[in-house]
Amino acid sequence: MLFLFANLPSTSMVPAKMIARCERLCLEFQHYLIVSKSLTKSFLSIKGIYYQANIQGEDVLWLVPYKFNQRIVGDVDFRIMGTFVEFYMTLLGFVNFRLYTSIGLKYPPKFDAVKDENAAELGAFTLEGKTLIGGEEQQKLEDVAHKPDPKVQAAVNKVLKSITNGTAAEDTKTEDSEEVDQDAAGAIDKFEPAAPGGDVLLQPSYSGINPNSLFSNFTIYLSRETPRQPLEFILKSFGCKRVGWDAVLGGGAFTTDELDPSITHQIVDRPPIQASMDEDGDGEDNQTAQKLAANRRVPGRIYIQPQWVWDSANDGELKEPHLYAPGASLPPHLSPFVRKVQGAYDPTMPLEDQETEHEALEAGDDEEADADETVEGMDVAESGDEDEDVDEEDEDEQDEDEEEEEEEDHNDALQRQIELEAEMAGKTVQSKAANPKTKAKEDARKALAKKAREEAEDLERAKGMLSKKKRKLFEQMEYTNKKKSAEDAKLRSKRRKVEKEKAGKA
Repeated sequence: MLFLFANLPSTSMVPAKMIARCERLCLEFQHYLIVSKSLTKSFLSIKGIYYQANIQGEDVLWLVPYKFNQRIVGDVDFRIMGTFVEFYMTLLGFVNFRLYTSIGLKYPPKFDAVKDENAAELGAFTLEGKTLIGGEEQQKLEDVAHKPDPKVQAAVNKVLKSITNGTAAEDTKTEDSEEVDQDAAGAIDKFEPAAPGGDVLLQPSYSGINPNSLFSNFTIYLSRETPRQPLEFILKSFGCKRVGWDAVLGGGAFTTDELDPSITHQIVDRPPIQASMDEDGDGEDNQTAQKLAANRRVPGRIYIQPQWVWDSANDGELKEPHLYAPGASLPPHLSPFVRKVQGAYDPTMPLEDQETEHEALEAGDDEEADADETVEGMDVAESGDEDEDVDEEDEDEQDEDEEEEEEEDHNDALQRQIELEAEMAGKTVQSKAANPKTKAKEDARKALAKKAREEAEDLERAKGMLSKKKRKLFEQMEYTNKKKSAEDAKLRSKRRKVEKEKAGKA
């Protein structure tokens, strides 16, 4: 609610003081998340940007709207919402105070009104630690508290010396066994489901990059068209202390010079085009394309789209930049809050690995039908593109087709004659040999239908053994599972169509 009111325009029902107070509290909360490195996940959705942070062991999820011009409608009672917002402002003020003091920071932080008027936002605050935290007095207190008594230390040294002399030989024998134990302890445990068909568990892995310092070695520059506020917050939450942007986006930037040689990454969100070198200005020039002159890009700098930041932060590892290059087709931005469930649709897996047997058979039939249509279309196109010089060849082909049709009709007549003679003689009728592929598919369909009937019969018998209450609960669960399966099948069907279209274009 506070993030929502921080983005609203001021009206008679929503005064400017309330909006400024909400914005200040939200920025103070974001500063705590940056310093404590509590932010864990973020997701770009239609409603806004979802954030999740682990604050003192608790996962907190909230939604932040995009920085669009909000339209105030008349069917919303802002008086009631304002009453709640007043309570939330007081509550978040106390929460921020407790969070800041828990990590040794003064609250409230210093606020620079001049920088805030220059749209510095996070840069308008200056965080300060308490007097003892990190100061000389605190260091002296720690030294006194940890300094041991000389007499006690001398007695402990004598005991340690006697123990060391007696166990020197044993230590040499046990070195090899300790090395083996350390190797075993260093191995990564693998989590496997207890029963077949269970949910897939997340496997631990060694990573050389700490997620909290993911972007710490980079100097990142934000282009004018990129959303500065969320990018600055996420980059700083994951360790980046050098974030620059154009002066048009506001103050508080590490650098406003786009040609600064210390910049390692630049985030752009416009398709690159070559600027027109004509004096007449006939080239494309609009607000949706980045106009670059020849050799305008800085050598050695990595150019990526904003999604690279979100995907890298959610996965805890730096994604390959070439997948997020300007103008590239981006990989799907998946929600990090969805858990993988066995049997559910998983967009990260190949479609063939999660299709049911029935869907696989239908997909095979559709592919064959598409192939037949493609062949017919090619034949029609080829016949339409022929010139008048090949009329004689066309006549020869037509004659051959007529001969083949006559032969097929003759063979059909012979087959019918054979069947009639076999019926008159009382023998079994031998039909034409079927296509092996068609026969295999029919056999597979029959086996699948038989298996489905047997499973349905077994299920009905099992339901008959249940009590009325348990049967009702089981039917509700069965209805929910069927509904989810239908939704998963619909998603797989959509993906199959998209893949077909891509293959057709290719």
